Amino acid sequence: MSVAVQDPPLELGTGHGGMPARRAVIRWAWRMFRREWRQQVIVPALLLLAMVGTTVGLGIGVNAPSDAAVFGTANHLATLASTGTQLDADLAELRGSFGTVDVIAHGKKIPVSGSANGVDLRAQDPAGPYGRALLRLNQGRWPQGPDEVAVTGRVATLFHLSLGGTWEQGGQRRTVVGLVENPLNLHDAFALVAPGQIAAPDHVDVLIQASRAEVTSKPRPDGMSIQIRSDEGDTTSVVVLVLAVIGLVFVGLMAVAGFTVMAQRRLRALGMLGAIGASHRHVRLVMLANGLVVGLVGAFGGAVAGVAVWVGLSPRLESSLGHRIDRFHLPWTPLLVAVLLAAVTSVVAAWWPARAVARMPVVAALSARPAQPRPAHRFAALGGLLLAAGVVSLYLADQTRIPYVLGGVLATAVALLLLAPAGVAAVGRLARHAPLASRLAMRDLARHRSRSSAALAAIGLAIGIAAVVALSTAVTAAKAAAPTGGNLPADQIVLWLSPEATNGPVPLLTPGQAEVARKQVDAIAADLHATSVLALTGAVDPNQPMERGGKAPAVLGRPRPAGPGEPGSVMYSSTDSIPLFVATPELLAHYGIDPATVAADTDLLTPRAGVDEYDLIPGRNRNWQPKLQHATLPAYSSLPNVLITPHGMDGLHLTTMPVGWLIDAPAAVTAAQVDTIQLAAVAAGLNVESRPTGVDQARLAAQFTAAGIAVALGVLAMTVGLIRSETARDLRTLTAAGARRGTRRSLTAATAAALAACGAVIGTACAYLALLAWYHRELHWMARPPLANLAAILVGLPVVAYLGGWVLAGREARAIARQPLD
Repeated sequence: MSVAVQDPPLELGTGHGGMPARRAVIRWAWRMFRREWRQQVIVPALLLLAMVGTTVGLGIGVNAPSDAAVFGTANHLATLASTGTQLDADLAELRGSFGTVDVIAHGKKIPVSGSANGVDLRAQDPAGPYGRALLRLNQGRWPQGPDEVAVTGRVATLFHLSLGGTWEQGGQRRTVVGLVENPLNLHDAFALVAPGQIAAPDHVDVLIQASRAEVTSKPRPDGMSIQIRSDEGDTTSVVVLVLAVIGLVFVGLMAVAGFTVMAQRRLRALGMLGAIGASHRHVRLVMLANGLVVGLVGAFGGAVAGVAVWVGLSPRLESSLGHRIDRFHLPWTPLLVAVLLAAVTSVVAAWWPARAVARMPVVAALSARPAQPRPAHRFAALGGLLLAAGVVSLYLADQTRIPYVLGGVLATAVALLLLAPAGVAAVGRLARHAPLASRLAMRDLARHRSRSSAALAAIGLAIGIAAVVALSTAVTAAKAAAPTGGNLPADQIVLWLSPEATNGPVPLLTPGQAEVARKQVDAIAADLHATSVLALTGAVDPNQPMERGGKAPAVLGRPRPAGPGEPGSVMYSSTDSIPLFVATPELLAHYGIDPATVAADTDLLTPRAGVDEYDLIPGRNRNWQPKLQHATLPAYSSLPNVLITPHGMDGLHLTTMPVGWLIDAPAAVTAAQVDTIQLAAVAAGLNVESRPTGVDQARLAAQFTAAGIAVALGVLAMTVGLIRSETARDLRTLTAAGARRGTRRSLTAATAAALAACGAVIGTACAYLALLAWYHRELHWMARPPLANLAAILVGLPVVAYLGGWVLAGREARAIARQPLD
């Protein structure tokens, strides 16, 4: 007797069929993707472009200029100004406290004709434990003996040197044995000698690798200044990933539209799948599996293409970034995260259409009729609440509270997305006022609200970003054009000796270098037809150690408690400091102050009511109680606002040092004049500060506006192409009813124009509300909106979209393809 075991009957709609059913559905989804990949190429292409941009952005971010150009692989840089036996004792103390250190000695600056800044002469071990990353030999060999030197390319050009030639400086002849560079800072011009070959160094830098607690607690030499490497971590990669997420949200919105069209195209096939017993899970799994395949293809293909683009692009970025780039120095972990985010974006974008299709009755799916759109007022209500919350959060942020800023931006962006269905519904209600062809197109948008809303949200997001930049730059330009306030008057410029103006070390000039700098300033003033040139003098502590080849002038700094891991108990911010200028007779005369009216015991001249909340830096003299005398001085941030008198200088044992020159022009300095002055100043080793002219801001606004419009037009091209491909039978019906080619073109043009106009209005409105909350304390600056940019967005975009849709609509296909029942 034989026994046969029969499989139990499958009860349709009550089970899921287990793993065999899932495998069958996934295989079917994969076959459909292979057959219809041309119809789905938009989503993988967008993901590929997003991944290429993310990969290149991560590469630029991780290879951006950083503190490594100064610190090497160390995290602390100590500067010693001692000499002789005291220097040896200080170095021994540092080695005893921190173990391994790397010593870099700097000699007197080698003067350069026509420049206020000389060339750095340094003695450094090329194989040093922390500084080896700061040196690279391009030609020749490293200097070894007392009469050998290696120079950078810029130094060789300045002094007309060549490999094997002789260079005589300071009464000493040296043979050029090598051409070197700082691979982390290609703009670093220096001459390198062997360690120990600078007999009397001007100052010595010591690279140290230690924790901040060790630096604070362990003994260290007196008079030593120390710089701490900023603990940035991988913040650049995080910022790039955040921007990538924003881009993927945009791609996801387009993917939703694409998957919605695909779901509508497959609706009868999915209905047939449900008719033969597939559950809601299986129908949903078809779309999700398709989304996963599309996401993986786009993500991994984009990552490979991005790495290839980065390898080819990175050599061209070295000159702009100012340092050498390792072709394969990429943050691979963030890159993998970006790949996963791209794949997840595609799956999430496929989920909503999959959910909608799975919920459709089988009969409705077999009829291939679109599902009834959900009421738009629900989305509008939630979007309105989120928009209000975002505006309130930006209002409470007061431009300083980061959590409120992030929350406000996120809430406003999500609100913009949720308001898109309401915008599509409004387009449908306005259709009754439009001509016949436009009415059909607008009602078709409202009927297929799911795909139209996703495209509209993408357009609104792109336009909203462009509008925010345009409005913000308009505020900046308005502030620059204001007659008072800001850094400088429009008819004045300052030539600083320090690259950081009054917040950084100023190079100590020899009499010859000071004379050269003054001649360059006079030449610049002559070209500008200046009415006056005023020398600005700072106060410096003569016992202050050298810092980065110079000394920082005294400033008044507002103290704050030190944070975790910061050395000391008090910290100061360079952005909240007041520079001190010496009250020279020339400066007093320039501002109309009679020296005879200044009391003999006055320490500071200022229009401020008091400076009790500030400390004197350097020296951190918190016990100094200066005597103030009121004086009428300009209220600009970069002009003298606090003057220290000779009495104050003597009490603090300070000396004078030149810090810059103030030049008065006969009229407002134009952007072209600023560019010319910049070129002359850089050649002289000077740094120019001028009032912003607004030209750069206007250019930035125009670029972002053009980019936003271009992105919106790209979205429209893809969306309208998808929509028109799905309405081919409707177009043929209209043709059979007597509609001409112009009517068919009007349908496409009206579809594009309606989406463009609605997206422009929603994006601009959300941007305006957000910025009104952001600038609530200075709303008067928004009284001058960028009319040209707003007109380009609100009028130009719909017009271009309409014309583009009309011209590019194309002809009707000759053959009518049947919709497959795969």
